Amino acid sequence: MKIEERIEAFHKLGILLAELPENDFKSIAERARNENPWFTEASVRMAVRGVRILLKPEALHTWTAGYNFGMQPKKIAVVMAGNIPMVGFHDFLSILICGHSILIKCSKKDSVLIHFLVDHLVKIEPRFKDRIEFSELLKGFDAIIATGSDNTSRYFEYYFGKYPNIIRKNRTSVAILNGSESNDELEALGKDVFSYFGLGCRNVSKVFLPQGYQLEKLFRNWESYRDIIHHHKYCNNYDYQKSILLVTRAPFLDSGYVMLEEQQKLVSPIAVVYYEFYQDREAIETILRPIADKIQCIVENSDDAKVKFGETQFPQPGDYADQIDTLKFLTELI
Repeated sequence: MKIEERIEAFHKLGILLAELPENDFKSIAERARNENPWFTEASVRMAVRGVRILLKPEALHTWTAGYNFGMQPKKIAVVMAGNIPMVGFHDFLSILICGHSILIKCSKKDSVLIHFLVDHLVKIEPRFKDRIEFSELLKGFDAIIATGSDNTSRYFEYYFGKYPNIIRKNRTSVAILNGSESNDELEALGKDVFSYFGLGCRNVSKVFLPQGYQLEKLFRNWESYRDIIHHHKYCNNYDYQKSILLVTRAPFLDSGYVMLEEQQKLVSPIAVVYYEFYQDREAIETILRPIADKIQCIVENSDDAKVKFGETQFPQPGDYADQIDTLKFLTELI
């Protein structure tokens, strides 16, 4: 297949998702929720929207325009994570758009949706069938992309270090407020915090605030997300984290569905958002520069902001998960 044919096939997959009958969507979302209780219908719907954004033809053409796809096809193994719905799709897209074959090790927490996408892609373009393989045992591949935690990354490096690889570790996202944000922007920030229950690397887990900022403004503008507490797994985490804060006598603010804790740490647990006050922008740069490899997105409303409030979960194809150019890696394999 030529690159144009591969792009067209994925474009048609995007159209199929956009036109999927509501009953069919609810059926596949229910199957995904049965596999992973964190995958609510709303979460699956948001993930589908994110995939559709990736598959817009103009986005695909812009993304692929600067690469040379004349390399020899390889078999690329992918170890997919399962923290949010279809989180491994970008790697899947990248490998097939390059003309390689893919060997997929699905997460047991997210296999239903990946198989659903593969089945429909193969119906759209049958020539992909021989290029897609699922396996629990990874062998006979030329390169690997593996996504996991800081702990599993050591396992990946031990077993797969001899192969060309991209091995991803823990990341999170932060927001920088300057105090001039509108209520709409603060509400949109809530989407960055609460989408997928905060389980993704693109979720904001820490907010930097100017000195004297009134924290009640956050609670007031996040009220529309209050129903998150009715999800049993989130509620269990909320109760657990609250008990820890109470036992350790750590000061915190509680809205009844999320807690704010002043912390220098970066990654907050589920149902907690860390915050830290700052004096000026230079102070923030001093804090963030040494931990840049732990940060996926920086959300703010400045003119040069790469990510605006409410947009963390909708990256473009070239917004790579770890700032490592996946297409460059795949097109330069020898």
